[in-house]
Amino acid sequence: MPGMKNMRKEDAALEIERLHKELDRHNYLYYVLAKPVISDYEFDRMLEKLIELEQEFPDLRTSDSPTQRVGGWITKEFPSVTHRERMLSLSNTYSIEEVGDYYKRVLKLLPQGSQSGNGPAFVAELKFDGVAVSLLYRDGKLVRGATRGDGVQGDDITPNIRTLRSVPLRLRGISGETLFSGGYDAEIEVRGEVFMRKEDFTALNGSRPEDEQFANPRNATAGTLKLQDSAEVARRKLFFVAYYLKSAPFDDLPHHERLKELEYLGFYTGGHYRLCYDIEDIYGFIRDWHEQRWKLPYEIDGVVLKLDDVSLWAELGATSKSPRWAIAYKYPAQRARTVLVSVVFQVGRLGTITPVAELEPVKLAGTTVSRSTLHNLDEIERLDVRLNDTVEIEKAGEIIPKVISIVKEERPENAAIITVPEVCPSCGTPLERPPDEVNVYCPNEETCPAQVKARLEHFASRNAMDINGMGKAVIDQLVNSKQVYDAGDLYTLALENLLTLDRQGEKSAANLLQAIDDSRKRGFDRVLFALGIRHVGLATARELASAYGSLDTLRKASAEQIAEVPDIGPVIAESVHLFFKKPSAARMIEKLRTAGLCFTAAKPAAEGGHVFDGMSVIFTGGLERHTREKAADLVHERGGKVVSSVSKNTDLVVAGARPGSKLEKALKLGIKVISEVEFEEMVGKSVGSG
Repeated sequence: MPGMKNMRKEDAALEIERLHKELDRHNYLYYVLAKPVISDYEFDRMLEKLIELEQEFPDLRTSDSPTQRVGGWITKEFPSVTHRERMLSLSNTYSIEEVGDYYKRVLKLLPQGSQSGNGPAFVAELKFDGVAVSLLYRDGKLVRGATRGDGVQGDDITPNIRTLRSVPLRLRGISGETLFSGGYDAEIEVRGEVFMRKEDFTALNGSRPEDEQFANPRNATAGTLKLQDSAEVARRKLFFVAYYLKSAPFDDLPHHERLKELEYLGFYTGGHYRLCYDIEDIYGFIRDWHEQRWKLPYEIDGVVLKLDDVSLWAELGATSKSPRWAIAYKYPAQRARTVLVSVVFQVGRLGTITPVAELEPVKLAGTTVSRSTLHNLDEIERLDVRLNDTVEIEKAGEIIPKVISIVKEERPENAAIITVPEVCPSCGTPLERPPDEVNVYCPNEETCPAQVKARLEHFASRNAMDINGMGKAVIDQLVNSKQVYDAGDLYTLALENLLTLDRQGEKSAANLLQAIDDSRKRGFDRVLFALGIRHVGLATARELASAYGSLDTLRKASAEQIAEVPDIGPVIAESVHLFFKKPSAARMIEKLRTAGLCFTAAKPAAEGGHVFDGMSVIFTGGLERHTREKAADLVHERGGKVVSSVSKNTDLVVAGARPGSKLEKALKLGIKVISEVEFEEMVGKSVGSG
């Protein structure tokens, strides 16, 4: 095949279509069938090839291209959309007896002659613990994704939905045949649940400050879908499971066959559904998954039952909130009883004191639990929990089990009131409790050993500097032996330092030194996250790195200026500003600078020079020639920063199609306003939308 730079447009069109099909096929194999046949590297190479071709021939790029999954900032608040049919929520049952009562009610409501055998057939499905959304396809292409909202109207979150690789941008066809090749223009609606796998949830929380971590995967999913940066949504690895299909070609199909058609179309359905012909089949399905659910890589909180004969759905109708042809059985929260042996007060990297219950080991939700969170000191008082109490612990939608109550009638004579420390258990500094906060803190952030160790663990973690081998045991020894006081000291360690540590032979020590050296190559956003600034997670660090371009520029910014960065509010801005004022932070930063860490965002040399040097630029309205992310890059490359709101400190407004109130405010303040064409002229060259 000729090189892409010399490829004829006709050949490029054929190759682009081939890559479309191949990438869609591999997404289907990976996300729907869980049977990948190529490596991630091979997939990425194929995707890179498609990106190059589309950059060379931008008019061949289509909206359903696999390259169009990840965008940039969404230009405005999510618009409301009206659902074609109401998105109802299901009524919940919490006992097997209630399921039996529901089954009997359906028998009475159904018209005579509509059932056979022992009763109506139901489809039993797993109840994914996620966020309900509706997808609309036209001519086989995704045109809209929306949240349920109030059931009548929801938020249009199409840019975020497009990032989910388990959502086909172009439908595969029906029963293996191509449905959309002959001008078929019917709309198809697919409803389902967006969810986050357990391992991705754990990784996401690991990239966030300890006081901003999500309680469970569902909360993380809901928060992610509300983000105004679809690139960040893509990084969080959400999944979509389909459970509803509505369109003319499927009107005569029972529900279980519609689920099969969803799989043919390219959707993941979970696969664990069963056609049940009587109440005993339903009971069996519920029993089977009572314990099996803990082996799944995602959270489920129950079973959904749907009448299989879809023609009877209208016959049964619905209440104001829920359909009568379906119901959800929710598993009771997994609880266990055990004895509270002791309470340990842990000190986090931000000085937060967290009480942790140490328990007699007990089996819960498929694992042995010996520790449980007590959240904060107020929770100890609310529960009136004491040492040697029998306690109930729960693991429902939570990764970490929690103490939910005590069994007072079993309180022993030797139950002892938990002594809350007045000084830090690590360094002995008197603890402080800020007004209107439930948490207690150790203010000795500079020399408190527990805080130093926790900050080093964060610095070396996978989403930060990713120093393989720099685990808790190594960090404990380095701090205890006074060889390391902050992250900057890691880069002065020599082989002889590491050989003094337990279980560190020459090979493991050399590997650790190499890992430390390799971490110097991490990008500026990772370095900024690794610093451990309060309220600054990885996504926030990316925003700040993109907006300011260098650590030195960010250090000079006022809290008000930082707050103008998209998605950065006054609380985060003040935290960042105060961090850089600390003498301890300044000392550490200079050590890291000497070590050669990256303090500047990696940007290609711009041909346009520094035309935006020192300027605050804002974009309003829709851009036609650039994505928001690309336009922002062009500003950053040329010395400026992008802000989200108009103020007297704004230097330039770039107005695209249908600009909103920001344009009006800019004109009132006398701020210079230019068009997208004028923006390109300032940049110095025309850039495609890729």
